[in-house]
Order: sequence, then C-alpha cells, then structure tokens
Amino acid sequence: MQKHSSVSSAPSYCLSHHATPAQFGCGGTGGKRGVTHMAGFSLIELAIVLVILGLLVGGVMTGQSLIRAAELRNISTDFQKYQSSAATFRDQYASLPGDMPDATAVWGKDNANCPTAIDPAATPGTCNGNGNGLVIRQAASAGGTSEGFQFWKQLQLAGLIEGQYTGTAGSGSTTLSTPGINIPRASLGNHIGWLADNATNFAGDAEAYALDYGNVLWLRSDPEVNYLTPEEAWNIDTKLDDGRPAYGTIIARGWNGTCAAADDGSNANNDLNASYRLSDKTPRCQLYFIKLF
Repeated sequence: MQKHSSVSSAPSYCLSHHATPAQFGCGGTGGKRGVTHMAGFSLIELAIVLVILGLLVGGVMTGQSLIRAAELRNISTDFQKYQSSAATFRDQYASLPGDMPDATAVWGKDNANCPTAIDPAATPGTCNGNGNGLVIRQAASAGGTSEGFQFWKQLQLAGLIEGQYTGTAGSGSTTLSTPGINIPRASLGNHIGWLADNATNFAGDAEAYALDYGNVLWLRSDPEVNYLTPEEAWNIDTKLDDGRPAYGTIIARGWNGTCAAADDGSNANNDLNASYRLSDKTPRCQLYFIKLF
C-alpha cells in the first residue's frame, strides 16, 4: 500500500505558491530556512590591502620629498647662474646691470619710463643707471623704474638670462615685485622671486642682521613670507658657504630666535655668533646672498 506524504516538497511548493526564498526554506540549501551565506575578507587579504595602502602613502611622501629636494637644488643653481650672469655683464659692458650709465645707447630708451634719455626710443628699451656701483631697488614713484628692476631687464636684453622683465616696480608701491613680471620667479613657488638691491652698511631691523650687505640678491615674496625651514636654509648655506647664519656670503633673515638664534642666548641683530635652529621644522627663514657684484 502506497503512503502519501501530507507535506509537499519544497521545490514544488515554492513554484506553485510563488513563495519567496525566505519562506518555507525556498531557495535554501537542503531545505533549510532563511540561511544566507556571506563571504568576508580573510586576514591574508586584509594584510595585502594594508601593505598596498602603505606603499601608496609611502610613494606619495617620497615623491613630495624628491620634489622639495629638487626645488632646493634649484635655489643653488639659480644663485650661481645670476652671480655668473652679472659678472659676465660687467666684463662686457664695464658696468653692473641696472647701474649702467649708457644702457640706452646700447638698447634704446624705454620712452614710457625714462623719456628724458637722449637716445632714441626702442621696444622694449631700457633706462640708464647712475654708474655709482650701487644697484638700488626702490623706484622714485610707484610703478616707476629703478636700477634694481632694470638689473633683470638688462640681463635679459644682453641675452644672459631667460624671461622678459618690465624694469619697473609694480603699480602698488615703489618696491613692489611680482615674480615672472619684474623679477625672476624662483623654484619654490609662483609667489617667490629674486630681488636685486643694495644694503650697504645696513643698521639691521627686527628680522635682518646689522651687516654690510652691499649689492645683494634677496630670495623673497611680496608680501613677505618665510619659505625655508631652518634645516633647509642651513643645508643651502653649508653647501654654498659656511653654514653660519650671520657670516659669509649667505645670510639668514630671522635672527630673533625664529630662523636663527645667538649662541649665547642674547638674540640681538648685531650678535653674529649664531646658529640655525635646526630643531624647528616650520618655515622660518629667508636668505640673502650678499656682496655678489
């Protein structure tokens, strides 16, 4: 005699009653109800992911370090290039760029900025200096010409440096500098450039040492910001000079316990026995390259 089961098999019930997988074990394995298996990451897979993330972060940081190192090397390269260019100009024209008293006889006058020069106007032209050996950046008026700004224009006109420069201060003041416009742009950022100026027998101020800077190149921005850590400044100073913030050709700006500090703790702008504050990793420094031409 055949026995009949009173319970329908799960597959046939699911099909005939349109049941969901969660009902009556439909869709489950072995007729078990509502059992769902979810796969997760193994410890080995998680470890591999963490290793990959570590490599990516390390690669980014290494890349940033390499870029910064290249920027700092370019400071040294640019300094040497501009020093050499000024020396070559002096040998060729018996004058310093910007200070040259007969520059308009060679390149014509910039009629907009020095119309009283006797030589014919030219484009772009230039303006004469007074020939006293001092390259002064400050113009007579806002937006006017000066030897410090003509310094870069005349090096450009002589074919000794790349770029094109106005030879004038920015319209906002007698000393306003704009990298790429009236001074060369430095490798540290679009807002930092190379200034040519004179600070003979400078009495010092709240940031700068009291020294005879003579004709100087100043790596700075306008408005002024610090762009080097003390260790970065020390590295440049050590490679090119003596590694001391107040002696030699390279002088630090920031004697007051920011970039550098006096060895005896006195911190005065005429206390030249000082050292870079290498423990401070914050940008605190600017650099002067003094008595170059």
